[in-house]
Amino acid sequence: MTANRRLVVPALVSAGVLWGTTVPLSKVALGWLPPAWLAFARFALAAAVLLVASRSKLRAAFSPAIMITGAIGYGGSVLLQNFGIERTSVTHAALLIGATPVLVAVIAAVLRHSVARPLAWTGFTLSLAGVGFIAGGHGSGSSLPGDGLVLAAQLISASFTVSQARMLRGRDPIAVTALQLVGAAFVVLPIALITEHQAAGAVSPASLVATIGLVIGGTVMPTSLFAFGQSRVSADVAGAFLNLEPLVGAVMGIALFAEPAGAAQLAGGAAIMTGIGLSSFQVARAERHARAASGAAAIMPAPRVAATADGNPGAQQGEAASRLAIAGMLQAPGEAPSMIKRTKLPSSARAGAPRLRRRARTTSPGPAPRLRRIRASRHRSRLR
Repeated sequence: MTANRRLVVPALVSAGVLWGTTVPLSKVALGWLPPAWLAFARFALAAAVLLVASRSKLRAAFSPAIMITGAIGYGGSVLLQNFGIERTSVTHAALLIGATPVLVAVIAAVLRHSVARPLAWTGFTLSLAGVGFIAGGHGSGSSLPGDGLVLAAQLISASFTVSQARMLRGRDPIAVTALQLVGAAFVVLPIALITEHQAAGAVSPASLVATIGLVIGGTVMPTSLFAFGQSRVSADVAGAFLNLEPLVGAVMGIALFAEPAGAAQLAGGAAIMTGIGLSSFQVARAERHARAASGAAAIMPAPRVAATADGNPGAQQGEAASRLAIAGMLQAPGEAPSMIKRTKLPSSARAGAPRLRRRARTTSPGPAPRLRRIRASRHRSRLR
């Protein structure tokens, strides 16, 4: 298992935690910028940072499908989420965002991209119940239209998460994310120009800091980390870590907006963490299989180097290549094949090797009969 695979779980955890800050930060930033302009500023600035970071890999990562999925998946979902957060409470938004992992698993199963194991489904259900406990306080300022917009945003986000696995295949995750954010900025800008002609309010230090935090900590870092992690695990497993969003959002809602907290919220946080542990069991299982496969490849016998009885070296090389290919397939994804250890032959086998080679020479087909007659006549001519 390479260092990259060891970083999958920390990357997904970090992405979930950072995305959990977006609801509270958006709530503060919306006091200065309207929803569409906030989404555009978030995507445009984050895309600029990632374009510079991945400039050498953009050409290989570009495709119209990536731009379209970014426009809908990031642009559409965040735009609707901003409109919803403006009309509902932080805890209600956290409740609906907590439904995303279950939506991801259901969509992936329906489309046959991946089917979660029963243990993972148990984790999804437990995490969703934990989200319900956290949101049980019913924060002030909630509304049915706001909740509906946030739920629609999560449905788009879940569909995007499932399709993202195919977009990332064979491409650099950072470059793909940068292009998708460009597509999101382009689709949001006309909406902002048409519908929102002035700022929502005067700029304040808190709203400015929240906007900067939303760009760096809520967009650049989590999108990159999540794309890295999702390129190495299935969509439903990666989606399980999105349950950290409502947990972090609820904690920040309690701290920043004085929303109710108590035993139910603590129990909900414990349920979310337990559910993530169960639903991410597939990651640990895949890592154990990768280690076992790596060990099996390391002890495979070396390809033979002695000539075969028919004297055909091409068959020799083909057998060696096939063994190397099998060793490579047994490695974890992204790893180079292990060096195959050559075992020392026992003395009896070494003693018999010259006889095998002599036998191969004597049994190997000689030159064609006509060629032998020509060589014999030339030899007789020299003797005369």
